[in-house]
Amino acid sequence: MNNVTASPLIRTKSPVRPEFWLVVLGAALWGVDPVFRIILLKTLTSTQIVLLEHIILFIAAAPVLWKFRADLRGVRLRQLGALLFVSWGGSALATILFTQGLVHGNPNAVLLLQKLQPLFAIVMARILLKELLPKKIGPLLGLAIVGTYLLTFGFTLPFGHVHEFVQVGSLLSLGAAALWGGSTVMGRYLLGSMKYETVTSLRFMMALPLLLVITWSEGAAWKLAEGTDPVAVIVNLLLQALLPGLVSLLVYYKGLSKIKASYATIAELSFPMVGVLLNWTVFGQVITSAQITGFVFIWFTLFFISRQQN
Repeated sequence: MNNVTASPLIRTKSPVRPEFWLVVLGAALWGVDPVFRIILLKTLTSTQIVLLEHIILFIAAAPVLWKFRADLRGVRLRQLGALLFVSWGGSALATILFTQGLVHGNPNAVLLLQKLQPLFAIVMARILLKELLPKKIGPLLGLAIVGTYLLTFGFTLPFGHVHEFVQVGSLLSLGAAALWGGSTVMGRYLLGSMKYETVTSLRFMMALPLLLVITWSEGAAWKLAEGTDPVAVIVNLLLQALLPGLVSLLVYYKGLSKIKASYATIAELSFPMVGVLLNWTVFGQVITSAQITGFVFIWFTLFFISRQQN
């Protein structure tokens, strides 16, 4: 009796990538920022809040950076440039451009153009990191952008005339989207030679000098509004710095260290979804059928991409 060894080609489903969902979780934690920021904005400017956050994060990150200081020995000029891009461009300058865009342009058009951030990240990842694009990325990215649009605007047009769309504010919004998308790519580049703890620490610490200059040039007074509870301000400031700040980026960069930047930029779409959920659960805003449709589109995209292996 002949023994025949069969070696069939068995097609197995790709398992869900846990690293991808770490990026989803890290970006989702950014969405809880308004819960803590509301009470702070009653007594401080946005720049002052960000500066105080980074001072807290500097104190928290310094011991971490000391522990992983060996990563700094081989830092080259390219890595330094990437660090400045992430800490200055992605954290400070992008926020300033986006805020100025809202001031000088149609807010709806500015919000819509900001949704193009994944496109910038995917193109830059292809050019700078030589990443091959994920399978079926075109239709999936389109579906994700439509889902994000529905979360923001519903079944309505965000502007009435073309001239409202093409303004200085629109260009500023595109600049912010490019910086945010580029920060994802630069972060992935840095994680090729540094631990995610080191990249997180350096992002906070290197942004501090720029924020000091910006806050000083703003010239706003440092004082608590009348009737403000200082304990509540301190608690909210600590929670905002540590949860959507430190914890979120540690989780985010840990996941990003194992996946492509082009995957990560789509995983970041969990951020606006959490924002809508908080508007409903915390601030009492009703979720519409358009937003539910947007949720379905984005979650379908996230789940499908997380199952792709290479």
